[in-house]
Amino acid sequence: MALRPLTDVEAAITSGVPGLHLVGLPDAALNEARSRARAAILNSGEQWPNRHVTVSLFPASMPKRGSGFDVAIAVALLGAENAFPAEACADMVMIGELGLDGRVRPVAGVLPAVLAAAEAGADTVVVPRANLAEASLVPGVRVIGVRSLRALVCRLRDQPLPEEADDPPEEEAALSRLNGLAARSRARRGDLDLADVRGQADARKVLEVSAAGGHHLLLTGPPGCGKTMLAERLPTLLPELDHDAALEVTAIHSVAGGLPAGQPLITHPPFCAPHHTASRAALVGGGSNRLIQPGAVSLAHRGVLFLDESPEFAGGVLDALRQPLEEGEVVIARSGATARFPARFTLLLAANRCPCAAAKSRDCKCPPTIRERYLARLSGPLLDRIDLKSDLKEVSRAELRYDLQLAESSATVAERVLVARDRARRRLADLPWRTNADVPGRELRRRFAPPNRALAALDGPLADGRLSARGLDRVVRVAWTLADLAGKDAPTASQVGEAFGLWQGRS
Repeated sequence: MALRPLTDVEAAITSGVPGLHLVGLPDAALNEARSRARAAILNSGEQWPNRHVTVSLFPASMPKRGSGFDVAIAVALLGAENAFPAEACADMVMIGELGLDGRVRPVAGVLPAVLAAAEAGADTVVVPRANLAEASLVPGVRVIGVRSLRALVCRLRDQPLPEEADDPPEEEAALSRLNGLAARSRARRGDLDLADVRGQADARKVLEVSAAGGHHLLLTGPPGCGKTMLAERLPTLLPELDHDAALEVTAIHSVAGGLPAGQPLITHPPFCAPHHTASRAALVGGGSNRLIQPGAVSLAHRGVLFLDESPEFAGGVLDALRQPLEEGEVVIARSGATARFPARFTLLLAANRCPCAAAKSRDCKCPPTIRERYLARLSGPLLDRIDLKSDLKEVSRAELRYDLQLAESSATVAERVLVARDRARRRLADLPWRTNADVPGRELRRRFAPPNRALAALDGPLADGRLSARGLDRVVRVAWTLADLAGKDAPTASQVGEAFGLWQGRS
C-alpha cells in the first residue's frame, strides 16, 4: 500500500486581524479544526493568542483531509505562543482528533500513518491513547499515547503528568463501533468447522487444494447443498499470517476504520463476503478525490473474498476483478489523487445452476438455454482466471444421517495444508512468492516446469482449444499443489491430469 508523505505543520503569530487561518489545501473537516483547537486549548487551561495566527500545512500543493491533524495544529500554535520550548516538539509526529474539552480522540488509519513516519525517519510519534496498541506494532519507533492535550503539554514542558481518569466507555468503543459487524463476523467464524458440512467429499478435497495453494475456486450446485458452508470454512484451513503479512492486513483495515477494539493486530486471514448488490466502488475501492477508501478486494488481502450468488453481481462489477486477480493490487485514479491498495486474495465464487434455484434437479423447469445464459453472466475471461471448479451434487439421505463425529475437522485438514504450504515455501525460498498461485506463468515455464512426460496429457486439450495458454498455467499451478499435498518433489502425470479435471470442474 502506498504511504502518503508526512505533513509539516507550522504556525506563525503576527500582527493583523485576530483569527486562525489554515493554508495548504485543507478539506471541510480540517477547516473545522480551528474551532476544535480553540476550544481544546482554552479548556486545557492554556491561553489563546488574540492575534493573527497562520497555520501552514506543507507540502501546500497536496490536499489534506480529516481530523487527525488537530493535535499537531494545537501544539504548533502553542509552540508559537512560547507555551513550551519549540524544540520540544520539533521532531515529533502527532496524530489525533481533539474534543472540545481537550480530550484526544482516536482516529482511523493510525497504523499506516506510523509506518509512514518510520519510513520517513521519525523516531517519536504521539497518538491517541485508544490507538496506542495499534501504533506500537511498528518497530523502531517510540510511541506516546496521550488522553488529553493538557497531558501532552505537560510532557512537552517536562512537568508531572496530570491525574486522569481512564478512557470513558464510549471512547474505548469508538473504534469497535466502526467495525462492529466485522468483529461479530470474526467471532462467528471462530466457531466454524469443516466437520459441520455433511457429505460433499469431492468439494472438501477441492477446498483443501484451494487452501494449500491459494487457488481461486468456483462452487456450483443447487441451493442447500453446502456451497456457503464450505466457503465460510475455507479460512479455518488457512495458516496464521506471518508478521509482515499481518501488518499489511492490519494497515488496510486501519485505513478503512475496521480494527476491533482490543485486537490491534489481525493475525488470521480475513474473510470478506460482500452482498451481490455491491457496487464496483464497494468491491474494488473508490471515493472522491480527497477520500479514497479500500474496497472488499483489499479488505480480503491475504485472505478470502467470497462472492455468493456470483451470477447476480452486475457484469461490470465482476469484470473489475481482473486487475487485482492478475496484479495483486488495485490502482484507483481520480483527477486529483491516486491511491494504490494491495489486493492479493483467494477468490471464492458460488453460484446456483439456474435462476429458479430449485433445490432438486427434477423440480427445475428452466430450459438449457436459460441455464447457459444464467451461468454465462460469469464472463469467460473471469472464469479463465479461476484455478478450481467444483459442481456440488444434492446431499443424499445417507449423507444427512452420517455421523459428523467421523468427518474430518478443520484442524485435521489444516495440518495437511500447513505441511503442503511449507513444502512450497521451501521451494520458493528467496523468491518473492508465497504460494503456488502467486508464481507467474513465465516462471512456471522456465523454473518450475513439470517433466515433459507429465504434461503430455495436456497436448490434446491445447490443440483442440479446450485449454488456453492462461489455463495451462492454472493447471500447472494446481498440479504443483497436488504434488505438495502428496509429498512429491514434482507433479506426476496423474496429478497433472487431476489438476486439469479440477480446472474443468470434473472432480
